[in-house]
Amino acid sequence: MRALVYLGPGSAELQDRPAAQLVNGDDVVVEVTGTGVCGTDRKILLGRFPARPGVVLGHESVGVVRETGPRVRSVGVGDRVVVNPTLYCGWCVPCRRGATNFCRHKAGTEVGVDRDGTYAEAVTLPERFVERIPAGLPFRSAVLIEPLACVLNNVGAASVTFDDTVVVLGAGPIGMLTALVAARRARRVTVAEPDGYRLEQAREQFAHVVDVAGTDPAEAVVKASGGERPSVVFDTTGTGLDAALRLVDDGGRVVVMGFDDTYTVPLHPLRLTNRGIRLIGAGDYRADIFPVAVDLAAELGGPRRPGAGTVPVLERLVTHEFPLDRHAEAFTALGGLTQDGYDGTGRPPSYAALKVVIRSHPGPVGADGWPVDA
Repeated sequence: MRALVYLGPGSAELQDRPAAQLVNGDDVVVEVTGTGVCGTDRKILLGRFPARPGVVLGHESVGVVRETGPRVRSVGVGDRVVVNPTLYCGWCVPCRRGATNFCRHKAGTEVGVDRDGTYAEAVTLPERFVERIPAGLPFRSAVLIEPLACVLNNVGAASVTFDDTVVVLGAGPIGMLTALVAARRARRVTVAEPDGYRLEQAREQFAHVVDVAGTDPAEAVVKASGGERPSVVFDTTGTGLDAALRLVDDGGRVVVMGFDDTYTVPLHPLRLTNRGIRLIGAGDYRADIFPVAVDLAAELGGPRRPGAGTVPVLERLVTHEFPLDRHAEAFTALGGLTQDGYDGTGRPPSYAALKVVIRSHPGPVGADGWPVDA
């Protein structure tokens, strides 16, 4: 089968790999329909997130079950499924207390990082990491289930309530999903973003959007809010912690979501203690959050705002699809793979897409985006 293999920073290529096959009695072989391009994938290729050279990339995947082991009971051949790539052992101390996201035996199990992932024609996983998709859920909504689980984990960690005002730094796919989920609980949600394309996309979904291009994000958001500071700030960029700490109100919470291994910021503990700020890192999502994300994806299947059209809100976030053999174009649409993340002018990368999906299935698809034979 064809698979996109990571060779090292800045380098990946399509290779022929052995076809996915059953190994254990509880294994499921999933024929991959498509995989969302995660910011982590791009950071791996930029050398900003560690991964094992030789691994097949990709983890935000949906597909169709093609084969099951003799002990599999929850899914059957022909079922449409979503992959839960956050594997866990189930028997270490954290797993036994329910904290499967902090499993102590993750080495070699991170799908698309150090275990072969889903930018491929098929993948083999244990049954408990394959979840059936509700009937009628379109492909473009289903492919956002995994990032939706990440967002649910982080919004839950912030304990957002109806009297909170929330600012989301970044209007990429995770930022948009964070704002959508937080808006179901919070009094008001504001999205801050410097990129022109993403600003346009955010303004189609949210009433409060601030352009922070060429300015200090904290100052720009406070000015746009009439001097008011938010009680909760989500940094979905991975490089906005300093701005978030300056922006959040006294007694507020800052949730660090984005991944960038090269970013550091000086942190003086008095900034937290004197102002009563809680700095939160939620980690991966627990196993019990993933089915919630599946249900929420089904619920978000209708238009969110009057006049926004009839396309479901999740589907509107998926703006581009590319076949597996055009993977380079997919990353180019998301700012490219310039090593330092900039174009030499001091400007951040510009975007030509919001959520990009790489399709592994080469055949025709129906109106719902799924293969016609699925």
